[in-house]
Amino acid sequence: MTLDRHDPEGAIADAATACSNWGRWGEDDVLGTLNFLDEAKRREGASLVRRGASFSLSQRFDMNGPQKGWRRRTNPVHTMLDTGTDAALGNQGFPHGIGGADDVIAMPLQCSTQWDGLGHIFDHGRAWNGRAAEKVVTSDGDLVTGIEHMASHVAGRGVLLDVGRAVGEDGELPDGFPITEEHLTVTAEAQGVSVGRGDIVLVRTGQLARVRRGGWGDYAGGPAPGLSFTTAGWLHRTEIAAIATDTWGFEVRPNEFEHAFQPLHQVAIPHIGLLIGEMWDLEALAEDCAGDGAYAFWLTAAPLPVTGAVGSPVNPVAVK
Repeated sequence: MTLDRHDPEGAIADAATACSNWGRWGEDDVLGTLNFLDEAKRREGASLVRRGASFSLSQRFDMNGPQKGWRRRTNPVHTMLDTGTDAALGNQGFPHGIGGADDVIAMPLQCSTQWDGLGHIFDHGRAWNGRAAEKVVTSDGDLVTGIEHMASHVAGRGVLLDVGRAVGEDGELPDGFPITEEHLTVTAEAQGVSVGRGDIVLVRTGQLARVRRGGWGDYAGGPAPGLSFTTAGWLHRTEIAAIATDTWGFEVRPNEFEHAFQPLHQVAIPHIGLLIGEMWDLEALAEDCAGDGAYAFWLTAAPLPVTGAVGSPVNPVAVK
């Protein structure tokens, strides 16, 4: 795909037409590309467990996160409702000496490691499968494709594409680096791993490792390596079930067009129906994969079934 940097509108329209999955699974579909992740694919993923080594791919959910308030996204606020102090002072009113602790958390659902649901992004007022956006997501939430529908589906064969190690310097890609289909293909070949129908693909850029050394800076919304808009065809053609990165926005930032904002999202979510994950911590998994040469594994990454939500926090777990 050749990009006219002055015409994001045209490029988005062309890619949306070429990559559309509207109607592929019927007019009532609420799963999008998760339809590719079937029982056989889960059995294939489960068969990859050899050592039993497990890796959490989630960042922590706390006040020390990267959010700076853009579009009212803040870091999680954790508050205790009952504490050991309350129990020790006898303030809880329980019999025979029993005490306990309780807590509450307040946070945007997309403030840390998360999935973007199918109701998260629209294209010219159209949501996934061509539905009218105003009839899908209202003040009551996503009435059609709420993330709760995906809760039992996101488990199967995970594949790490460590593009940072494969094509970057010192294992990391610089901010603003557009990852093309060629980079993805070269990485898969170098790692000896295949990518195809029903896979959950994880793309490591190395940006998270870099900001952990130097501070969050503009990690939440600033310049970042990420997928090029030109990968829209690859995302569609490979029939992957989902994709996640270690960056805030999945696609390269600044975006590749003038006067554009997240154009690849505008194709991938409402037209391809692709489940997109962001801010995943792939560092420990990547070290292990580099060590044993095995880049495919069992992966479970169920969203919280928050009724009507357009995104969800997640603690993905990879098992090798």
